[in-house]
Amino acid sequence: MELISLLAAVSGQASETSPLLDVNGAKWFLWERISELHWLYALLMLSVGVVYLLYGWRIFRVLVVISFGFIGLFLGMLAGDKFFVSEHAILWGGIVGMGLLAAVAVPLMKWCVSILGAMAGGILTAGIWIAFGLSDTYLPAGFIVGFIAGGLISFIVLKVSVMLFTSMGGGVIMVSALLTLLHQYAINFVDPFSTYSYDLIFKHQWFLPLSLIVTTSIGMALQNKFIKHSPKWEI
Repeated sequence: MELISLLAAVSGQASETSPLLDVNGAKWFLWERISELHWLYALLMLSVGVVYLLYGWRIFRVLVVISFGFIGLFLGMLAGDKFFVSEHAILWGGIVGMGLLAAVAVPLMKWCVSILGAMAGGILTAGIWIAFGLSDTYLPAGFIVGFIAGGLISFIVLKVSVMLFTSMGGGVIMVSALLTLLHQYAINFVDPFSTYSYDLIFKHQWFLPLSLIVTTSIGMALQNKFIKHSPKWEI
């Protein structure tokens, strides 16, 4: 009970201070990308997502470096915007952060895989929290539970972490591409003012979490099957 109370207290503070937990903001960001993306790029994204989902375990080292590079880019841009007044601070902060974390990911590959696996676990449990319509105030508590579980699993069986974060990454790309294609089809062939994709994102709160959970589960199941037939594959 004390642990639950602690998680609730931490999550309540985080929900008030952290923009990373702004669910509606994340939905708007996704919708803007979907509504602006050309169908040709959506097809390319879909192809990349399928490869990521099914064969991410073969190229996971490259994916880890790229992922940490993007994390470093984001953190560097935040630091540049907050601590420096130069107009070029955001740009250079992002470049430095991206290069630094990408370089760190190479020698610390196993630790980075564990971190990505923990983050993927947190996103999944937060998605379940949203799908069931639970209070956003305590959403960080759901994320923390999954983060801890994902981290523990990563230290026990590191292959699970690889399959988890690559399957989720592929699932995110695929779902985004499919929503873009659906949106383009609806406005070009059904109704120019169609809001079908918009409704799926904003009016059906279960849709995005469920689609991500389903694609991640399918990816993990297939990757596990492929890895069993590749005995020479190692972390």
